[in-house]
Amino acid sequence: MAKLMVLSVLVVAVAVLIGERFIALRNTLLVFRELAQNHLPNCEFIKGIEFGAEDITVLDDDLAFISTGIKYPGMPRFTDEPGKIYMLNLPSGAGLKELHIKGDFDTASFGPHGISLYTDEDGSRYLFVVNHPHENSQVEIFQYVEEESTLVHKKTIKHELLHNVNDIVAVGVEHFYATNDHYFTHGPLKLLEALFSLSWCDVVYYSPEAVRVLAGGFYGANGINISPDKKHLYVSDLMSHKIVVLNIQKGNTLSRVKEVDVGSLCDNIEVESKTGDLWMGCHPNGAKILQFDPNASAGSEVIRIQNILSEEPVVTQVYADNGSVLIGSSVATPYKGKLLIGSVFQKALICDLD
Repeated sequence: MAKLMVLSVLVVAVAVLIGERFIALRNTLLVFRELAQNHLPNCEFIKGIEFGAEDITVLDDDLAFISTGIKYPGMPRFTDEPGKIYMLNLPSGAGLKELHIKGDFDTASFGPHGISLYTDEDGSRYLFVVNHPHENSQVEIFQYVEEESTLVHKKTIKHELLHNVNDIVAVGVEHFYATNDHYFTHGPLKLLEALFSLSWCDVVYYSPEAVRVLAGGFYGANGINISPDKKHLYVSDLMSHKIVVLNIQKGNTLSRVKEVDVGSLCDNIEVESKTGDLWMGCHPNGAKILQFDPNASAGSEVIRIQNILSEEPVVTQVYADNGSVLIGSSVATPYKGKLLIGSVFQKALICDLD
């Protein structure tokens, strides 16, 4: 009888613990958040984008690069076609063009995720792409050849520390920082990781000479980018609703400077080259976006942070939609009075800012 009572108490205690953790997870996912519409003027869909624009980055010569057709491990695929990289003319938003890939590369399994551009001292341009072929995690380096509108595949990078790569920021021809958005790689363990709020995600630095974890303690490290002066990294700790500022120190070590609350589940980060302002595509309701339903009402939000290194950063909601227009915005990129807003698996918008 005593053993039965002890077992009953344990069962109740476990049930209470799991119930408490589910409630905490629902709060983390902002399940109960109400979102008011806050649209920008003259928003139009970018013609030709039908299966997401998970990440968008812009060159200063009126070109935007867009990754589409993500194949993230554990997420349904919304098209059987390989993922693609597109180029778009700005600020008009016209002339969407697929960049063809050359070289020894398996295009059939291409599933582009986060992207980053790097311009070398000789003017050569390299596109770094997080790729998830066959449920794997790796980084592809392409050289962009403007005259041919092609990407020439240069290298595939795999490493045990790059096990769940989400986003990337390139700082050299073969050098980059990357975020791992989960500690575990298997689905059930990922669920437990979220359920028990395990802050085990990290930022990894890769070079041909060494690969190191430079910063940890993230509850879902997602978007990453670098300040215009190359002195600070910005990381979206998605599940904590914060943007973390890291100082890049001598010897390529990182130290935490501050955290800025954004009140949303922010995905990729873009940084304005002139102002240093941060722009994020965010998920106002994480439970709805995790349904991965193109017909669901998972909303979209764009948040801007000005003066992030000051004592009083300014956090502003620039755009918000309840899902009637755009589902699951993952990136926001300003350029010459325009704002490009991408989504995980649906469409992309170009709107007027001015």
